[in-house]
Amino acid sequence: QVQLVESGGGLVQAGGSLTLSCAASSRTLSIYAMGWFRQAPGKEREFVSAINWTGRSTYYADSVKGRFTISRENAKNTVYLQMNSLIPEDTAVYYCAARRRLTQTRSQDDYDYWGQGTQVTVSS
Repeated sequence: QVQLVESGGGLVQAGGSLTLSCAASSRTLSIYAMGWFRQAPGKEREFVSAINWTGRSTYYADSVKGRFTISRENAKNTVYLQMNSLIPEDTAVYYCAARRRLTQTRSQDDYDYWGQGTQVTVSS
């Protein structure tokens, strides 16, 4: 069983930046693909970004492309989401997820482990 713990959320003004971290309890994270998803109030959870096990392949939702960057440090069992140029529409609970495969997908149904989420609030 892999436990994922997100951190780094908070309140930020529009145009600001935040970096989310996702720490895993297991070293096997290094061979798992990882993803970030988010859920805004009253909306379904949606894909944000994903990364393969090496970190050399990444996916982004169109809404965050060019503003967010996903990365990972396998030696630290940690995945990051650098978020720049934040807008109020980015306000949501952000979830980290792990997939027991080497390659990432955009579908939340493909992920096996989930964190509890961290709140990101962007004020206008």
